[in-house]
Amino acid sequence: MASEVNPAAGPAIAALAREVEEFVAAAGWDQQPQLFALVPTEALLREQPELAGQLDPSSALTPVAQEPLPESDLAEALGRIAWPDAVIGCALAQEIIILPPSAESELPESEAGDVARLRQAAADHPDRTEARLVAAVLRDGPAACVMRLRGYTQTEDAEPADEIVEHPDLAPNLVEALRATLTP
Repeated sequence: MASEVNPAAGPAIAALAREVEEFVAAAGWDQQPQLFALVPTEALLREQPELAGQLDPSSALTPVAQEPLPESDLAEALGRIAWPDAVIGCALAQEIIILPPSAESELPESEAGDVARLRQAAADHPDRTEARLVAAVLRDGPAACVMRLRGYTQTEDAEPADEIVEHPDLAPNLVEALRATLTP
């Protein structure tokens, strides 16, 4: 890690996390995990000047979507990733299920390798909340997390309303896994 972190990096990485979440949200729900490289906009425009009309030149970094990741073992997939030096950071968007603490006792006993059974029990739980989590990290400093809680309505006439939650510590294990992909 760099000894000095740019003070503007915290708000910048939070803005990038929101940008990634909004990009993924535009395609709707029920998507595979999506990884993004965060690259300097100036360098990207030097390499690909034809993108000038599509990129915001005032933004220091641009998220570049990578191939979707497999849903099966995200930790294993992230463990195989190593970014080149040109990548300043990365972000991951994934859909998750959140259960209240009281639901833990209702889940089936967990055995090694029985992740699919636990996932299905969580997906079937009546008190579940579906969400999309985006974690973004910079090679030299801060991280940010944004979570969109999928909205539901009580009546057919009402529009569903999503709720957005932001906090850098929403997913500490995911942040550390993403940081590891940036370590030489």
